[in-house]
Amino acid sequence: MRTIMVLNSKGGCGKSTIATNLASYFAYELELNVLIEDFDPQGSSSEWLQARPEYYPEIKGIKAWESKAIAPKNTDIVIIDAPAAVYGKDMTALVRRADTILIPVLPSPIDIRAATHFIHDLLLQGKVSRKQTRIAVIANRVRENTRVYHALEKFLKSLKIPFIATLRDTQNYIRSAEAGIGIFEMAPSSVYKDLEQWASLTRWIRSKRSLPESA
Repeated sequence: MRTIMVLNSKGGCGKSTIATNLASYFAYELELNVLIEDFDPQGSSSEWLQARPEYYPEIKGIKAWESKAIAPKNTDIVIIDAPAAVYGKDMTALVRRADTILIPVLPSPIDIRAATHFIHDLLLQGKVSRKQTRIAVIANRVRENTRVYHALEKFLKSLKIPFIATLRDTQNYIRSAEAGIGIFEMAPSSVYKDLEQWASLTRWIRSKRSLPESA
C-alpha cells in the first residue's frame, strides 16, 4: 500500500482538487483500490466522494478529521487531503504517514512567500531529510505568459526538489468537482490540455524517483 499526501500550510491552494483528481486517476486509469483520507475539516474531498456517481470506479473515503484513519486491507493507494495551517507536531505526524508529498503552489507573491517558509520547515522533517518521504511541487491554477506565473516558475525551479507539473486555471476542475469525477473521467476532447499537463505529474508519481529510498 502506498500513501500520497497533498500538503501545503496555506489554504485555498487546490489541495482537494489535486487529491480527488489523483484518486480518480488511480481508480479509473489504473483500476486500483483507492482510499481518500480527508484530514481537512472543510471536507471538500468527502463532499466530492458523496457526489460521485455509482457507475464510476469506487473510491472509498474516511473523514479522518473526526475519526481514526484505518485503511481497508485491500487498499492499493491512499490519498491524504491534508488540512491547512499545519505546523510543528501536527506536520510531523502527517509526514510520517506519507511515502510521497505533493505541494501545490499558487501564482501570487503571498503564496510564494508562504511556500518558501513551509518548504523550509518540511525539508527539516526527519523522514524527508532521510529521503524516506519524497516531495515535489506543482504550480497550480496558473495562467501562462503572465508576469506572476513567470515569478512562480522561477521560484519553483530554484528549489532543490522536483518541480513536476504546471496545472492551468480552468473551469474543467470545477465541473468535475461538482459531478464527483476527475478530469480523467471526462470527455477527452474537452480536457485534452489538462490531460497533457497531468501527464508529467502522473509520470513522476509512477517513477522510482517518487518513492522512498527504503522502497
